[in-house]
Amino acid sequence: MSALLDHLRRQRESSQRLLEIVMAQGAAIRDQDITTVLGTLSDLQAEMGYRDRLEREREQILAGAAIELGAAPDTIDLEAILAGRPADEARQARELSAELRGLIAEVGRIHNENRILIRQELAFLDHLMRALSGTPQTAYSPTGWDPAPKTVSLLDARA
Repeated sequence: MSALLDHLRRQRESSQRLLEIVMAQGAAIRDQDITTVLGTLSDLQAEMGYRDRLEREREQILAGAAIELGAAPDTIDLEAILAGRPADEARQARELSAELRGLIAEVGRIHNENRILIRQELAFLDHLMRALSGTPQTAYSPTGWDPAPKTVSLLDARA
């Protein structure tokens, strides 16, 4: 049981670090701070490597519980592991698990926001580069796609 509680604590700590990383990444995207955005990507990759190790450990815990309970590992969940355990330890495990689920949901929400922000930034850059280069852009009209409009050069080559 102590191995399970220790594992859940390390999962929670990792999720808290992930939350800090994606929050810093979002702030850097908003500030258009490329250096920090790239740094957070590196931090994110390192933390995901650690989370892979935690996932393998979780699978070992489930496999051990499955052997102990005489059940298939894919049928074992936290409640099955906690059956018959001391109430205080079971309560701690449930609290850690609930906190972990909340952190993971928040990390996912902020990560999705960051993806949207990056797409917006890239769309703006694409639009800007097309406008500067005079590359026509297609668009939607009430009847569907409109052909690319004829553009007027924004730059006077004689200047």
